[in-house]
Amino acid sequence: MDADDITQEVLIRIWKNIDSFDINRAKSWIMRTTHNLCLDYLRKRQSSTKKFIEIDEEFENNFKEEDVLSDPEITLRRETVKLKIKEAVENLPEQLKSVFVLYEFEGMRYKDISEILNIPINSVKVYLLRARKKLQFELKEFVHEEAI
Repeated sequence: MDADDITQEVLIRIWKNIDSFDINRAKSWIMRTTHNLCLDYLRKRQSSTKKFIEIDEEFENNFKEEDVLSDPEITLRRETVKLKIKEAVENLPEQLKSVFVLYEFEGMRYKDISEILNIPINSVKVYLLRARKKLQFELKEFVHEEAI
């Protein structure tokens, strides 16, 4: 229902700004507006409840392989790794997480992310690097635990 509300709000804003709408930049404007509305909603919700953000179903689809799912040990390890990665991504600071998810899961280019988040391209690169390093650090401990 929250996604429906945000989608409706985005459509209302498109309708209100249709006269000044630049069709060449429509995708970036819609993505940036949607992103900002989602962040606003999460900030409002965070003040009243515990923050909980779920990464979409594509995250889970990246880990599915039919041929290895028949082995319970491999399945258990994959599920554990998936949960650790998901937890690590969710624990990233909001700015780093936004850039990381748009680049890695949505497959967007630096330029598109820059326009959507309204930040310079160099900042996108820096945030992506920081997100990767932070994830690498957090998951390195998990790899050491698995090796023991």
